[in-house]
Amino acid sequence: VQLQASGGGLVQAGGSLRLSCAASGRTFSGYVMGWFRQPPGKEREFVAAIRSAAITYYADSVKGRFSISRDNAKSAVYLQMNSLKPEDTAVYYCAAARGGPVGDPRRYDYWGQGTLVTVSS
Repeated sequence: VQLQASGGGLVQAGGSLRLSCAASGRTFSGYVMGWFRQPPGKEREFVAAIRSAAITYYADSVKGRFSISRDNAKSAVYLQMNSLKPEDTAVYYCAAARGGPVGDPRRYDYWGQGTLVTVSS
């Protein structure tokens, strides 16, 4: 599976962005799709994930502000980010896993190249 993330950019605090991740290769619908982020100088952290049955999971820090969705027909996954805060500044990565704990990056087999989100105060 090849993953291509896009949609990052510079936004003011309180603003919104929508990230997209296009997948190609193996059957997309069978994978758990996740979004992770890596803030400057910090470890990569879980943001959100969605199973093929559209069951979703979120990190506590983004609950109520971010929404993950997928379109299996288009082999794409999205992350709608609202009410952005400066602490959301990070490189965001999409990833695909065959299963397992959705918050563990070690469970993900494929990674996109990352897209930078910068939130100014």
